[in-house]
Amino acid sequence: MTLAHRILVVDDAAFMRMMIKEILTKNGFEVVGEASDGLQALERFRELKPDLITMDITMPEMDGIQALKEIRTVDSSAKVIMCSAMGQQAMVIDAIQAGARDFIVKPFQADRVVEAIRKALG
Repeated sequence: MTLAHRILVVDDAAFMRMMIKEILTKNGFEVVGEASDGLQALERFRELKPDLITMDITMPEMDGIQALKEIRTVDSSAKVIMCSAMGQQAMVIDAIQAGARDFIVKPFQADRVVEAIRKALG
């Protein structure tokens, strides 16, 4: 039996984290931690070393794109999928240029989330 991929869920909205967690656990992924802002995401990443991170773009303290850049200085092979609301296309482009593997749009569609994660994990 293979071990479940370990995922860190980052979003400033507890409701969104809960939704993503539910989608992930139903599909056999293990959610190893959560963070509600970019600074926490960086701390948790260092501490938990997850296989993948789902990262909200708009958050307090440090936004998702800044957190993505920081995480990739810690580990250049870190796999991060950005989550954004509709109408944040410019930010999505910034995120991809900063090294994000993919992005998923809110409100989440479970199959799209799973597809993006499976693709990013290869």
